[in-house]
Amino acid sequence: FGPRQDPSSPYSGIISLFSKWIRESSRPTIFGDGKQTRDFVYVADVAQANQLAMQAECSEPGPVFNIATGHSIDLLDLWRACCVAAGVEAREPEFLPERAGDVRDSIASLAKAKTGLGFAPEIDLATGLVATLTADSSQG
Repeated sequence: FGPRQDPSSPYSGIISLFSKWIRESSRPTIFGDGKQTRDFVYVADVAQANQLAMQAECSEPGPVFNIATGHSIDLLDLWRACCVAAGVEAREPEFLPERAGDVRDSIASLAKAKTGLGFAPEIDLATGLVATLTADSSQG
């Protein structure tokens, strides 16, 4: 996640939608109960991982690494954290039925990325949310 993600893109995540709803002073839409968890990594950490991967000497061709934080947060807590980062009061979400095929909980292991690349995320969720929502709020 990071600043200037297009919330209308099918590849954009929930944080860009939360940012949009905060800017519009509208209620967020959450599918399911909001207790599903995700592991969110800030774009600068992803860029760092890419740089490390370009410099790495790998013994196997094309290894796959999880790039994440190794920590998860549920969507309700994420919504509240976004509101805190933006300095607004959290509105009550509109809950819609759970979507078929959605993963309930997601958290990545960073063991291989730490060992193979020396990767460790540097930007915590709160700091990344402030940077994202501050930049997004200036877009009008």
